[in-house]
Amino acid sequence: MRGDDVMNILCIGDIFGKPGRKALQELLPGLLAEHEIDFVMVNGENAAGGKGITDKVAQELFKNPIDVITAGNHIWEHKSLHPYFETHPILRPLNVEKKMLPGRGTIVIRAKNGVSVGVICIQGEIFMGEKGEKVTSPFKIIHECVETLRGQADIIIMDMHAEATSEKRAMAWILDGKISALVGTHTHVQTADEEIMPSGMAYISDLGMTGPHASVIGLDKNVAMRRFMTGEKKGYKVADGGVRLEGVVIRVDEKTGKSTSIVRIKKNL
Repeated sequence: MRGDDVMNILCIGDIFGKPGRKALQELLPGLLAEHEIDFVMVNGENAAGGKGITDKVAQELFKNPIDVITAGNHIWEHKSLHPYFETHPILRPLNVEKKMLPGRGTIVIRAKNGVSVGVICIQGEIFMGEKGEKVTSPFKIIHECVETLRGQADIIIMDMHAEATSEKRAMAWILDGKISALVGTHTHVQTADEEIMPSGMAYISDLGMTGPHASVIGLDKNVAMRRFMTGEKKGYKVADGGVRLEGVVIRVDEKTGKSTSIVRIKKNL
């Protein structure tokens, strides 16, 4: 049992395709009860067929008790989602050029326990360029963003969607003591480096993937092997075996905004 003035936050790693959506639907209620969760953040950028989110998939995801969906480089795959940026708590990376693309990269949400939670979605630069979208260095804009949110939210958590662990670790040292938690996404492989940093920020390099793990990061293993062996890029197919939910539960002191624990979650469907 938790004490007073403690908030439990569940951060769930990249939802991959229909298997990931099914895992979320079936496993989330039990996790909410087991860990007494007050706030749920889900990365959904691979929720529709392994690439992006459609309007219909967004509707399906929000039938679950989640508070905010974060995303990453695949969020631009389906234009049908764009109107949802204005009407639903869906974030795209903060550091894309606003004049080019719709949406927002931050939001403040009042959790069910009354605490205001600021959420930041930001994208790394190393090995992340796709389809020519322009991304500003996250390090150049993060201080102003955090300072703004500190005046609006009791707790701040950030999803850093990045390939390179070095980027995530550097950002962690920069933000320790300024936000409550920094969680990484994008690689679909859960890391074992969860920690509470010296000034009270929870950190993990990657939350992992909610979807089919008998695969190559969600892709059917036979398709993936053929791609690597022949260079052929056809036949994209979501895998369907070894489905599980991955993420972390973070405990935060509501008064100080500092995290006191971070625990990895792996739950088989």
